[in-house]
Amino acid sequence: MTPIAAHHPSKPLATFAAELKFADIPAAVLRRTEDLMLDWLGSVLAARMARPVRSIERFAQMMGPAEGPSEMLTSRRTTSPLFAALVNAAASHYVEQDDVHNGSVFHPAAVVIAPALAVAQSIGASGAQLLTAVVAGYEVGIRVGEFLGRSHYKTFHTTATAGTLAAAAAVGRLLELTPQQMLHAFGSAGTQSAGVWEFLRDAADSKQLHCAHAAASGLMSAYLAQDGFTGAAKVLEGAQGLGVGMSSDADPARLTDRLGTRWALAETSFKYHASCRHTHPAADALQQVMAEHRLAHGDVARVTTHVHQGAIDVLGRVTVPATVHQGKFSMGTVLGLIAVHGRAGLGEFDRDFLAPEVAAFRDKVAMELDAEVDTAYPARWIGKVSVQTRDGRTLQGRVDEPKGDPGNSLSRAEIEDKMQRLAHYGEGATADEAKALCQRIWQLAAAPRVGRWLG
Repeated sequence: MTPIAAHHPSKPLATFAAELKFADIPAAVLRRTEDLMLDWLGSVLAARMARPVRSIERFAQMMGPAEGPSEMLTSRRTTSPLFAALVNAAASHYVEQDDVHNGSVFHPAAVVIAPALAVAQSIGASGAQLLTAVVAGYEVGIRVGEFLGRSHYKTFHTTATAGTLAAAAAVGRLLELTPQQMLHAFGSAGTQSAGVWEFLRDAADSKQLHCAHAAASGLMSAYLAQDGFTGAAKVLEGAQGLGVGMSSDADPARLTDRLGTRWALAETSFKYHASCRHTHPAADALQQVMAEHRLAHGDVARVTTHVHQGAIDVLGRVTVPATVHQGKFSMGTVLGLIAVHGRAGLGEFDRDFLAPEVAAFRDKVAMELDAEVDTAYPARWIGKVSVQTRDGRTLQGRVDEPKGDPGNSLSRAEIEDKMQRLAHYGEGATADEAKALCQRIWQLAAAPRVGRWLG
């Protein structure tokens, strides 16, 4: 690491984001970016009728212009880039099916693609420019999440905090900010970073606000920087920056980790189950045990999930879920749906998150801190369960790479299927429209202009 990078790592990170070119990005990373964009689109369309999303959309309609260059995908209305980003980002995270980067415990798509698409539509950017901006946002946001570390995630929702800088990077790249302007955008974005986990205790709607705020604040920060507005140069690593204020294990070296050679975007995972990612490793391990031993849910007396501390910190707040969304943060509910139905999809949650047989299984599930799992986290999310059967057996299940991880990823056919199912679930697009959207994304790199995607 150069002396400048060692003492001021935000500067080379901002320079990287400002100077990234489409030609710099490997073809495999671009294809992965397209995959992630289609996956994100399904999550947005699935949340079309969600109450918290509709509330934020009504706010946008009251405060924003009635028409504009950018589309709110949930309603197919148009508005300014700011309010389109606000609404689309809120919708991105609602059904808990959007992507996640393991090492940073960060959901990039919600806070990167929403503002990038809104601005690209506004300025008439090409598909290649949009893809480049999305890559810049992922690379910055993931590294900021890794910099903030495990201690940050115990209290703060990383998607809300690192997400402001990720959004600023994506929009800043579209606006062709200089490296110095990008650094100012980071400063303005970082000082607006916010979002804590307390909402889970009350089943509150804050998670949608987290994404909306991060996307809109990052977008605003980039536009302000373009206009000469200045921000703290060391908002991350400074003496009174985010690392000091929001973390006890911040590692500035993570901000510049192999910039330009390590493509962190390609490490991002797809979500297979419609629940908090911390439940997925155990859900996969339980599926494995039940299939291998041909168990029915009534055959199980007790399940112990061997987890990392982050899972306990987040999921331990939920005992008996009061809402569908809170149920997605209940390890017992997720495993109950797996045991009863063989899957924990959107339909299963809607119908049965409080069903008697699911609730009965939920009460059989316990989380236990596991040294191996905790040491591997967050780089690896290992799934381990011990299942005690009613006939006295103890069965072990283990999954080293949950479904959706880079080493156990979804194929393009599976991503298309997931997107189409999500669009159908939310009635956000017809079957023909969903197929057309798939083709639009696969051909995005050649598009001379990013226009409207629906309506």
